[in-house]
Amino acid sequence: MSNLISIREAAALLGKPNVVFADVRFVLGQPDEGRRAYGEGHIPGAVFFDLNADLSGPKEQHGGGHPLPPLDAFARKLGAAGIGEETEVVVYDDQGGSIAARLWWTLKYLGHERVRLLAEGYSGWSDAGHPVTRELPAPVARTFVARVNEALLADVGRVQAAIGREGAVLIDARKPAHYTGEDTSKYAKAGHIPGAINRFWEAGSPGGFFQGAAAQKARFEDIPVDAEIIVYCGAGVTATPNVLALAEAGYPNVKLYVGSWSDWVSYGENPIATGNEETPRQA
Repeated sequence: MSNLISIREAAALLGKPNVVFADVRFVLGQPDEGRRAYGEGHIPGAVFFDLNADLSGPKEQHGGGHPLPPLDAFARKLGAAGIGEETEVVVYDDQGGSIAARLWWTLKYLGHERVRLLAEGYSGWSDAGHPVTRELPAPVARTFVARVNEALLADVGRVQAAIGREGAVLIDARKPAHYTGEDTSKYAKAGHIPGAINRFWEAGSPGGFFQGAAAQKARFEDIPVDAEIIVYCGAGVTATPNVLALAEAGYPNVKLYVGSWSDWVSYGENPIATGNEETPRQA
């Protein structure tokens, strides 16, 4: 089954039992904007998850800008939002999938397979004339049981071991100027993990419309399908749309480096590269 759902398919699920819509709108640098937008209008019945408050844990010396939340507490939040073992979840944002994909990945990591991302996003939904509301939902609480799938996660040690290793591919999802190190304004150190190639996440959702399998396969066609792929970004958020895109393209072994670049540079001994590395290393 696809990890994407169209607005036509999603509209057919409105009001059905055991379906939860999850609004994950968030604007990086404007932390209150997503919740404000949700209050102004959302898909009927949709619950809201905040990137900082719900999908991330507290920052520490290491772990990056958006570490995973405490899993027990997050499982309780999912249950309170009406998400149980058999619940079908439709996640959406208005940022090309870059935030909603973080919830998609986190649910997958916790063993919940029945989750799809609304390809056209909230604007696509509302522009098509589908209903929106300001009414807050009253979800029926369920029990969410986490079954963590560690195969979906990479930590700094796994990334260090992947550099130059045969069959391993590192993908940097940030914009090219951050990857090459030309833009030094955002991170403590500029550049990328040695050997990583650059696949800017926005290329997978031009105009905010998350593309399907054919388009995603074209983006990654130079990467062997049997490679062990580790994807990272700045803080473990905008890498997730690339993880979803790779899943759509049929890659079975894809991990998210949650700590990402902000974690990598927190270790003074970690190497840094600059410039372009166009070809996936299969040393």
